[in-house]
Amino acid sequence: MKKVLLSLLSAGVLASSCANQAAENPLLVEWNTRYGIPPFEQVQPEHYLPAFKAAMAAEIAEIDAIVNNTEEPTFENTIEAYANTGELLSNVSAVFSSANGVKSSPELQAIAKELSPLQSAHYSSISLNEKLFQRIKAVYEKRNEMGLNPQQLRAVEEIYKGFERGGANLPAEKKEELKQISAEISALQLQFSQNALLETAAYTLVVENEADLAGLTADQIAEAAARAKKAGQEGKWFFGLDNPSVMPFLANAENRELRKQILTAYLNRCNNNNENDNKEVIKKLVELRLKRAQIMGAETAAAYILEDRMAKTPEAVYELLDQIWKPALKAAKAEAKDMQKIIAKEGSNITLEAWDWRYYAQKAMKEKFNLSEEEMAPYFQIDNVREGVFHVANKLFGLTFKKLEGVPLPHEEAEAFEVYDNDGTVTGIVFFDMFARPGQKRAGAWCGGFRGQSYKNGERVLPLVTICGNFTRPVGDKPALLTTDEVATYFHEFGHGLASLLKDVKYQGMGGYPRDFVELPSQLNEHWAFEPEVLKVYAKHYQTGEVIPQELVEKMEKAGKYGQGFATVEYLAASYLDMDFHVLKEIPADLDVEKFEAKVLGDRGILSQIPSRYRSTYFSHTFSGGYTAGYYSYIWAEVLDADAYDAFCETGDIFNQEVANKYRKEILEVAGEKDAMDLYINFRGKQPGIDPLLKNRGLK
Repeated sequence: MKKVLLSLLSAGVLASSCANQAAENPLLVEWNTRYGIPPFEQVQPEHYLPAFKAAMAAEIAEIDAIVNNTEEPTFENTIEAYANTGELLSNVSAVFSSANGVKSSPELQAIAKELSPLQSAHYSSISLNEKLFQRIKAVYEKRNEMGLNPQQLRAVEEIYKGFERGGANLPAEKKEELKQISAEISALQLQFSQNALLETAAYTLVVENEADLAGLTADQIAEAAARAKKAGQEGKWFFGLDNPSVMPFLANAENRELRKQILTAYLNRCNNNNENDNKEVIKKLVELRLKRAQIMGAETAAAYILEDRMAKTPEAVYELLDQIWKPALKAAKAEAKDMQKIIAKEGSNITLEAWDWRYYAQKAMKEKFNLSEEEMAPYFQIDNVREGVFHVANKLFGLTFKKLEGVPLPHEEAEAFEVYDNDGTVTGIVFFDMFARPGQKRAGAWCGGFRGQSYKNGERVLPLVTICGNFTRPVGDKPALLTTDEVATYFHEFGHGLASLLKDVKYQGMGGYPRDFVELPSQLNEHWAFEPEVLKVYAKHYQTGEVIPQELVEKMEKAGKYGQGFATVEYLAASYLDMDFHVLKEIPADLDVEKFEAKVLGDRGILSQIPSRYRSTYFSHTFSGGYTAGYYSYIWAEVLDADAYDAFCETGDIFNQEVANKYRKEILEVAGEKDAMDLYINFRGKQPGIDPLLKNRGLK
C-alpha cells in the first residue's frame, strides 16, 4: 500500500529528508496489519501534516510521470495511470478524516485548518494542469478509435468530464481565479463544520430539581445523571444538543418551559452572534459558489452542480418537491389537529408550538395505536439490531459476518467484522462505531471508508468500510436500546456499506453514483428493518429473549405511516432552503440569512410548529459541502427505493433471489460504470414513478 512512496523515495523523486519521515511516520510505511488496516493506535497528531505533505508530493510525482511520458497518450499510460494516482494521499486522508470525525480535538481541528489551503492548492494544481489535461483530451478525442471496452470508454469520458467541469478549458486568468475561489470555499466549509461541532458541545441544559424530570424514562434519567457525573456535577442531570439526548427529552419531558429552552438552543446553534456564528460564513459561501458557477458558464450554483446529477436541472428538483409538499402539508395539519385535541382533553389552555410537537406526537401515537417508543425499545437492543442487519444481507446476498479480533480500530469503541461472500471468500471489512460522543464526534450517522474497492495486478483489493452513528449509549448494566429511528438509521447506513462492500469495478475514475442516486442502496435497505418476518428474527427482548409479540408487530405496522406529515414537511423545508440559496442569480449585499430562511419557508406555508430539519446556520449537509444543492437527493432516491422495493413485493417474497441478484449485478457491483438511470432501468425494466413513494409515506 505504501510502496508507492517508498519506491519514489528510492528513485530519488522526493527529497532524502522525506525518507527519514517515512521511516518514522506510521502513515508513510507499509501497513503490515491484517487486511492492510491502518495502524490507528500508532498514529499521533504530529504525524498528519508531514504525511499529507509527503503524500501530496508523491501524487505530484505520479502526475509528472504521466505528463512527461514521451509516448503517445493511450488509455493505459494516461487514463488508467491517472486514475491510479494518489493512493497514498487517499489513505492518509481517510485516516485523518476518520479521526477528526470520531475523536475530534482542538489539535486535530487546528491541523484541519492548516491543511485546508494546502489540499485546495494541491487538487487545483492537478485539475488545472494544462499538460495533463491535454493528454487526457487526446485520448478522449480518439476514444472511439481505440477499441476500448464499455468500462474503459466510460472511464475516459468521466475523467475528461471531471477535468472539464473543474475548469481545465478555462483561460489562464480564469483558472487562477477559480483556484482562489476553491481555496476560500474549502476554508469556509471547514469553518462552518467546526463552528457547528463547537456550538453543539457548548450547550448543556442542567436540571437540578428531580421534579423537572417528570415524563422521562428511567433510562433517559440515568443517562443524564451519568453525563452530569462525568462532568463532575453528581446529583444533577445534564441534557445536550446531540440527538440521543435532546430528542428523547423533547418527546417525553412534561416540563414545557424546559422543552422550549432546549429546542430554542438546538434551533439557534451557530446563530448566537458569537465566535461560532455561521451567518457570515453562509453569506460568503453562497457568493463564492455563485461566482464559481458563473466562471464555469452556468447561471446559478444549482444549475452548475446539478448538471451531472440525475435531476440535471433545478426545475426538475422543484417539480418533485412541489408534488410532495402539498400532500405532506395536509398530513401535517391533520397531525397538528390530533395533538391540539389531546391538549384540549387535558384542559391545557395552550396552543401547540414547536417544542410541543414531539411530546404530543408521542401521546397521539399512544392514543391512536396504543404504542410508544418505551414499549418498543426493549426489543431493539443494539447488538440484536446489528444481527438483524446482517440477517437481511445474508438472506439477500448470502453474506456472512465474523467478528475480527486483534486488529487496529479507529476508536476504542469500534468493532470490526470480516464480510464473507456467498462463495466463502472475504469481500471486505466493516467497522462499526455507533455511540454518541458530544464534542468529539460529528453529528448524525455516516458510512465512510479507509480503502475503496479496486483492482491491482488483476486481483480485487478489499474495501475497508466504516459505519458511524450517534446512538443512545448503554446505561448502567442495561445494554443500549435503540429507538425506531435509530434502528432505521442502522439499516440505512449499512445499505451504504453494502454498496461499498459489493462494488466490483475494474477501472477507477468513473465517479461512482451521482449524489441523487447514492441514497438508493441505503434507503432501500431500510425497507426490511420493520418487516414482520425480519422483526421476528432480531427483535428480541433484551432481558427475556422473547421474540417481539405479534400484537406489537401489528401495532407497529398500523402506526408506521403516522407522523409522516411532520417528517416529510421538515425534510422538504430543508430541501427547499438548500435549493433556494443556490438558485440565486445574484447575492444581495445585505443578505440576511434569517430573513431569507423565514421567507423561503413562510411563502410556502410551512406550519409554525415545524422548523426545517436543519436551520441554515447548522445545515452541514449543504454548507459543509457534500450535499450542496443536493439535500433533495434523499427524496429523489426515495422515488427509486420505493419503486425498487416493489420489485421484491410484486413477487410475493421480500427476499426473492432473482430480484436480489439482479439488484446486486445491475446496481451494487457496477457503481459508476453506466449512467445512473441506465443502471436503474437495467435492474427494474422501467423508469420509476412517484406513486410508490406517496404510498410508502402514507401521503396518497
